[in-house]
Amino acid sequence: MKNLTHNFSNLYQPVKSLLIYTKHTEEDTSSVYVESYDIGRLGNPINAHPLTVKEMLALSSIFQSAQEFKTGFLRCKGVMPNKVLYVNTEQEGYAIWFTPPQEVPLYFSNALGIKSGRGKVPAMVWKAGRDSLAVYALKGHRKPVGNTALFHAPFFNVATDGKVCMGNVRINIGKTIRLEDFMAQWENYFWNSYFSHLMGEFNPVTENIVQLWQKQVATDRVFPCESLKPNQRTLKTLFI
Repeated sequence: MKNLTHNFSNLYQPVKSLLIYTKHTEEDTSSVYVESYDIGRLGNPINAHPLTVKEMLALSSIFQSAQEFKTGFLRCKGVMPNKVLYVNTEQEGYAIWFTPPQEVPLYFSNALGIKSGRGKVPAMVWKAGRDSLAVYALKGHRKPVGNTALFHAPFFNVATDGKVCMGNVRINIGKTIRLEDFMAQWENYFWNSYFSHLMGEFNPVTENIVQLWQKQVATDRVFPCESLKPNQRTLKTLFI
């Protein structure tokens, strides 16, 4: 069997060991005594002593931080926002939410020949974890349900599976971020980054995408949903 100890011994070094004793009394209750050991240079337990208050407080702080990490991620500050569709609050969890048609700031790289400005976009479904984002488009303005059809998001920098290439945007999502701030932060990242290229030359709309966005920025027209392409997915396929 291959020895893998060297893969982790340089990352974590043992410094403390605890030994817990229990004693059952005649009243059938248990008393507990905790003995603490320091770990010597050779990895052997030394300096046995009763667990001190200082050591106990340090352990309590560690356990409290672990609990906050486990339960704080993507928790709501208050009432669940109506835009939320699904939340997985595990450490590698994610959230799925909906935004209706809206007018947003749009930034384009000079190479595209599209003037940056404000433009109207379709309703959207967002799926994000701590380090990745996927977006999809919807027809209409109603909040989607499980069997609602999804369409390719009509933007540059979005792959056929919906995943967004964030380029050089620095993503910084905290481990205990609350749901409302999480959604707002991702929307801010997306709308304030520059659209620059198609992914794999795939055109997500039925017309010339450059001309489409030139018109959206230059006029006040509602987004033309007839130009959206279906991606053969429904909302419930995002719940994995």
